Amino acid sequence: MLTTALTGYMKFLAGKRGLSPGTVETYRRQLKPWVVFLEEEYRTGRPDPKINTILLRRYLSRRRAQGVSARTLAGFIYALSGFQRYLVGRKEFAPYVCRLSRLRFTEKIPDFLSQKETEELTSLVRRDGYLAWRDYVLVSLLYISGIRRAEAAALKVGDLDFRRRIISVIGKGNKQRIVPYGDTLEKDLRIYLGLREDFIGDGSGHKGHLFLNYRGGPLSGRSIDRIVAGYCSALGKRVTPHMLRHSFATHMLENGADILAIKELLGHSSLATTQKYMHVSTEQLKAVYDKAHPRA
Repeated sequence: MLTTALTGYMKFLAGKRGLSPGTVETYRRQLKPWVVFLEEEYRTGRPDPKINTILLRRYLSRRRAQGVSARTLAGFIYALSGFQRYLVGRKEFAPYVCRLSRLRFTEKIPDFLSQKETEELTSLVRRDGYLAWRDYVLVSLLYISGIRRAEAAALKVGDLDFRRRIISVIGKGNKQRIVPYGDTLEKDLRIYLGLREDFIGDGSGHKGHLFLNYRGGPLSGRSIDRIVAGYCSALGKRVTPHMLRHSFATHMLENGADILAIKELLGHSSLATTQKYMHVSTEQLKAVYDKAHPRA
């Protein structure tokens, strides 16, 4: 029965909330094990909200014993709170609701590239055809703009405004934001678009998407992961689209950008979300101390 509720909740998130397919799938993966666990516990009995709280503690304990991190479980609790609000509004599912626990976890700073490493990216791959130029422009755009992987996959040619040098991006929650770019990327984009036109020929399967796969269709998120990893492999580390996004935010901060401006560029609804990206290296702290303290 709870599986039916979960299916309905996924449709609610996609339809009423307007969440992206990737975000909806993340919620499904977080909630599915709990749904299976609770249905198994109540296979021969009726659900009881008082017992549910005890079962939640047992479930969390089991997951920790399986090696699941406190951060992941905190994400599950967050997802479960939204799911329970959905259940409360439907009487037949209300008995499955329970009181939630608060979990603490240590925030891990995501990996990022140094400014020197990002400067090396332009020399890592040849640019002798459409696919090579696509990879180069894609990686450049992810770092220069800080947009998400899903946002890059959804970009269309019509989202580019060459006159004002801005890109219109549709982010989480179907929210639109404007991201600027500079001279170098503009020149590269113009070259890339010319190659793209020659590549697609008379084909129409691209549906206007900016980045295309070798068959002429839109790139998927997984394809973008593979392209970024392959392109950056010469750096000697595993690089992901999120690392490029985090590098964008880190380097903006290192070079004096205001955190509120970075928040808007990243498309965060909360400043707290942006702040978790922000960190300062030990060398930076030493440099600031040496410069600012009178007895340094």
